[in-house]
Amino acid sequence: MKKITTILFVFLGITLGFAQENDTPEFTGDNFSLEGALAIFKKSNSLEEFEKLINEENNNVNNLDLNNDGNIDYINVDDIKENDTHVIVLSTYLSQSEKQDIATIGIEKTGNEEATLQIDGDNELYAENTIVEPFDTQDSIDKSKSGPAMPEIITTNVMVNVWFWPSVRFIYAPRYVVWASPHRWGFYPRWWKPWRPYRHAIFYTRCAPHRVYYHRTPTHRVFVARKVYSPRRHSSTLVVKNRRGTTVIHKNKRGNVKAVKVSRRGRR
Repeated sequence: MKKITTILFVFLGITLGFAQENDTPEFTGDNFSLEGALAIFKKSNSLEEFEKLINEENNNVNNLDLNNDGNIDYINVDDIKENDTHVIVLSTYLSQSEKQDIATIGIEKTGNEEATLQIDGDNELYAENTIVEPFDTQDSIDKSKSGPAMPEIITTNVMVNVWFWPSVRFIYAPRYVVWASPHRWGFYPRWWKPWRPYRHAIFYTRCAPHRVYYHRTPTHRVFVARKVYSPRRHSSTLVVKNRRGTTVIHKNKRGNVKAVKVSRRGRR
């Protein structure tokens, strides 16, 4: 009996170890919640506040460690403005000279008091066309054409006018000065305290509330923003994407390089 118990414990240990070792998302970008970024953006009063909030652990947005140093990466927020179009770029430094974009929030003014937005995950980190947008629902009654049957209530998703979000009103204010993050590699705000990444399964559960009002869509709705952003995109030479996922190339002091599959062995 003792021998059987010992074997069971060994098997359980191997199983748990294997599960933790393979607790990685299919795409590295899944360790950054696009839905969470929009949820935080909606309640922020400025881009400076937005940058601060997405870099706080308890907001459950960021779980990226692209440079694999055991600590969460700091997310920079920068705005690109062209006429009535804004592109809010979320990025991180992998070294003093290497910067990788993570996602972009494209915002376009579509009327006097109307604006639409979507967030796109960068193709180096996410699956192709990973797009998230806010949504609302609208109920309508479909009257039955066959006799006195009860009418059917149909619920459909509708686009959200984001004009009245504080963050949107902020960037469209007459005296708005285009925001650029003042932080760089090695120069981070005093309030920021990096933490060790969570295992992906835990992170996915923690950021579940963000997915209630924001969903993924295959359709692009902000076209000008994509054109404005395209020539200004940052893609690190240390990040390589292939069919097996995203790989970060790490250099040692001698200049030699080693390809390392991004792993997420967190403390929790």
